[in-house]
Amino acid sequence: TNEQFMSFGDKIDLDNTQTTAEITERYQNMKTVDTLQTKFTAKVKEVCKVKGCWMKLELVNGEEVMVRFKGYGFFMPPDIDGKEVVLNGLAYVEEMSVADRKHFAKDGGMSQDQIDAISTPKMTYSFEANGVLVKQ
Repeated sequence: TNEQFMSFGDKIDLDNTQTTAEITERYQNMKTVDTLQTKFTAKVKEVCKVKGCWMKLELVNGEEVMVRFKGYGFFMPPDIDGKEVVLNGLAYVEEMSVADRKHFAKDGGMSQDQIDAISTPKMTYSFEANGVLVKQ
C-alpha cells in the first residue's frame, strides 16, 4: 500500500527498488555514456529552494546524486530535506559544466563566495525521475 507515501509524477510502486548502497555501486561503475533504467531509494539531502525543480540525494560514502524531473513535468515540495524517497527513472553520469554547477549552487542558496569558487566541471551522478514517492 502507498498510503504512507506522497506521489509525484508517474505512479510508481515499491517493487524491485534498489537500496542506496546498490545504486551507489551501480553509479561507481558507470561511464558518461551509460544510462540505467532503475528504481531506488535514498534520503533527500537538499531541494531547490526556488521551485523544487531538482533535489540532491545522499548516497553512501558521502556521494550524492542530482535528480531532475522528466520534462520538468512535476516538482518537489521544498521542505522534504531528510525524508526518504523512492524514484523511478534513468540513472546516468554527466560531466556537469561550470555554468550549470554555479546555477545549481545559486538555486541551492550557496553564498556568492562559494559560487565564485566553482571553477572546474565535475563528474556528477545524475538521475531523471519520471515518478517519485516521498515517505511521510
